[in-house]
Amino acid sequence: MAAMLSFSPHLSNTQTPRNDQNPHNFLPYSQHIPPAKTTNRKPTPISCFSNSSESSSKRDDIWEKKKEGFVDYDKGKYRVTTQLSGLGKDDIPKRYRLRVDGDPRQRDWKISEVVERILKLKHWEDIEGVLNRWAGRFARKNFPVLVRIPPSRSTYNNLINACGSAGHWKEALIVCKKMTDNGVGPDLVTHNIVLSAFKTGAQYSKALSYFELMKGTKIRHDTVTLNIVIHCLVKLGRYEEAVDVFNSMREKRAECRPDIVTFTSIIHAYSVCGQIENCKAVFDVMLAEGFKPNIVTFNALIGAYASHGMHEDALGVFNLLKGSGFRPDVVSYTSLLNAYGRSGRPEKARNIFDMMKRNSWKPNLVSYNALIDAYGSEGLLDEAVQVFREMERDGIQPNIVTICTLLAACGRCDQRVKIETILSAADSRGIKLNTVAYNSAIGSYLSVGEFDKALSLYRCMREKGAKPDSVTFNVLISGSCKMGKYGESLKFLEEMIDLKIPLSKEVYSSAIYAYSKQGQLAEAESIFTMMKSVSCSPDVITYTTMMHAYSAAENWEKAFALFQDMEMNDIQPDSIACSSLMKAFNRGSQPARVLLLAELMREKSIAFNEASIFEMISACSMLRDWRTTIELIEKVEPSFLELSLGLLNQLLHFLGKSGKVESMMKLFFKIVASGVEINFGTYSILLKNLLAAGKWRKYIEVLNWMEDSGIQPSLEMYRKVFSHACKDNSTEYTALIQEKIGVPHRAGIAAQG
Repeated sequence: MAAMLSFSPHLSNTQTPRNDQNPHNFLPYSQHIPPAKTTNRKPTPISCFSNSSESSSKRDDIWEKKKEGFVDYDKGKYRVTTQLSGLGKDDIPKRYRLRVDGDPRQRDWKISEVVERILKLKHWEDIEGVLNRWAGRFARKNFPVLVRIPPSRSTYNNLINACGSAGHWKEALIVCKKMTDNGVGPDLVTHNIVLSAFKTGAQYSKALSYFELMKGTKIRHDTVTLNIVIHCLVKLGRYEEAVDVFNSMREKRAECRPDIVTFTSIIHAYSVCGQIENCKAVFDVMLAEGFKPNIVTFNALIGAYASHGMHEDALGVFNLLKGSGFRPDVVSYTSLLNAYGRSGRPEKARNIFDMMKRNSWKPNLVSYNALIDAYGSEGLLDEAVQVFREMERDGIQPNIVTICTLLAACGRCDQRVKIETILSAADSRGIKLNTVAYNSAIGSYLSVGEFDKALSLYRCMREKGAKPDSVTFNVLISGSCKMGKYGESLKFLEEMIDLKIPLSKEVYSSAIYAYSKQGQLAEAESIFTMMKSVSCSPDVITYTTMMHAYSAAENWEKAFALFQDMEMNDIQPDSIACSSLMKAFNRGSQPARVLLLAELMREKSIAFNEASIFEMISACSMLRDWRTTIELIEKVEPSFLELSLGLLNQLLHFLGKSGKVESMMKLFFKIVASGVEINFGTYSILLKNLLAAGKWRKYIEVLNWMEDSGIQPSLEMYRKVFSHACKDNSTEYTALIQEKIGVPHRAGIAAQG
């Protein structure tokens, strides 16, 4: 049974499209041929001619393209092939025909048959062997036609994959377009290869756009497709969308079920966005659903814990990895090393590094950088430099990350000289500084008070074409403010605006602080308003900075209104914000509001910091509310060692000024018992208040304590108590005081008379 079908005359090799995936838009066989009612029927051949009739001569027919196909009614399949005869054995020169006739291995194939055999080869490994068996090779006219035959879909896919794997995504797209132009439609494999090419080339947005176009075709995506999509979404920071794709894959009716790669990608996604608890939850779900984690999955979970310095959890997964039959690799050791480094335990990080070497793994560049960072983060710059030298001895060349890590360590260690040394080391090794490196170096200079060198390096950065970013200006503006160079910080702000670099929240806060320090409240308000207008929502730091500006201007009403606005915008105030408002209240002679705010802090479980305690004491002093002060002292007593001596002296002064001398002395004893170092100022406060209360004998006792502690009282302290001792006719004390201040004995008697 045969049927005449109308096909395009384009030459292509065998096509076997699925009913649900038909790249050439062929209609299913059932739409062309009535369905059979019988069974056990053999496939029905179908044949048609492109440009000639069945009556054409053989000579005219050999270069014409023919479509042949068959239909298997029982299995519901069909296949269509393009046939081209070309010159055969009978058409080659006689001398070659004799050679062919004498060799039983020679075949009189059509050109299309030769193509089919070549396309079945792997990487064209035996093309010569195929051609040597073809009698038609002796007819030169066959070859121009043979080389014009379009490659198969698998050939195109291999070529696209080769381009994409090397990161040449543009070339991969060109091949894909040529594939379509030649009538060889892409299939699912093609689409996945193109998506993978975008992924390898870091073209994540393009990959997602391509996926949207892919969804408009009849080709359905699979798990591989969605794994690439999840990866790209994570790289773009679109974590919620990545999780949504993952959840859709886990639905009961989902066609594309997640695999081990999917779970690993989601663990990484939660790690990057800081939801570490969800990393373990996904890992547990994976185990519950019967998936066996591979070493990549284990490493992803170790890395998640490492990024937050959770060394105990990271070690637990590391041991679980070994217990599951895997041998930890360089990534496993490096992640665990990083976990100890980020938790402030460089000595343990070094132990893991040495363990890696003992287990026959060679540390890589990432391993060395992690160990350098472990030491540098703890201010151990010498040890970090030693690792740097060890790294080069082991044949590992440092990169820009190494330099940035060392420069950041210099800032933490207040090492001015080492900054120049590291910059010189980078230059001598041909490491070109990028924006991140310049930012680290500029920040390090500013942290050690070298403003001129930081400024010089910034100018060098501009001259060498490294573009400053928001971090650069944040470092410059905030660093200038900390050094009291408010004018310079505002110049950097103007430059940042001129370069059209978006202002970060940190920059806004620093600019507000600089303006307030210069008494430019209107400009500070303008910056704050600008921040809101560009949809850069102020955070608690920005609000606090603006409240500080109002406090400096003694405008407690606006500071309070700002505090209320912060709460209305669901921004939780912290102890710094509360202490700033307290300061504004005290400056505005509103001490009662300070104590009300303290009650609010207790209700919201906001911890009292030293500044807030100081403002509360000041408020109590203005209100003469010593009872509240006593209660406050009882609450802060367990943390005396964490409080400054200035604050403790303030507490002593308030109690003494309020006439609560006994309470003052009790507090003094508690301070001494807590181990706080007492200074000259502390004793001065005690002596002043004791004398004011007429406790001159206790005064002399405190003078003795003062001497015993190695702090020498001033002569003025002795002179002040001398008259009191004389009035009470205390010969013993007056003689002692006379000896201290060098007053003659007769003068002392005269003073007594």
